[in-house]
Amino acid sequence: MKKFYFLLILLILSAFSCNREKNEPSGINSSAQNQSEYKGAEIITSMGTIEIEFMSAEAPITTANFIRYTKANFYSDTIFHRVIKNFMIQGGGFNTGFKQKRTYNPIKNEASSSSQNKRGTVAMARTSEIDSATSQFFINLVDNDFLNQTDATDPSSFGYCVFAKVTKGMDVVDAIGSASTTSLAGFEDFPQKQIVIKEVKLISE
Repeated sequence: MKKFYFLLILLILSAFSCNREKNEPSGINSSAQNQSEYKGAEIITSMGTIEIEFMSAEAPITTANFIRYTKANFYSDTIFHRVIKNFMIQGGGFNTGFKQKRTYNPIKNEASSSSQNKRGTVAMARTSEIDSATSQFFINLVDNDFLNQTDATDPSSFGYCVFAKVTKGMDVVDAIGSASTTSLAGFEDFPQKQIVIKEVKLISE
């Protein structure tokens, strides 16, 4: 039963990378640069603004990855495509036409036993493969301890990498997390009213 539950969670947090194109977006430098210049970001949504603070010391690769996508204006006009009450909200992979966006190559999973999926933390979505995260992220609505790393040698216990925490706008996160959902094109927990990420802006140190 425990194994079935974990597989269900993997499906819920899947980044659907099986549909990802192999080549990175053209015209964009894929190398992460100057992530130390930024302390966080504003996620401006159709329901309000969420401010996050990066945990770059704990997850430098993951932080740089998010900054890279933000600098490329990747997140503008994407959606929160999965909302589960008392669990998490997930976005950053599909545009408003519900088309999956082309992403950079996957990054190394920096999950660790000291990096906890607590309420208000921001983590990377991925498939069952440890190092499969690309652009999609989720915000924990509650303490989701079962998403933490418990055994770095076991793929099923490796965990989900936390790279930021919400510092302002948790009320917006909770409002999104309370949105009514439906099924759409085989996707469960899809918001009945589209929730758009209008823009993500980096906050300088």
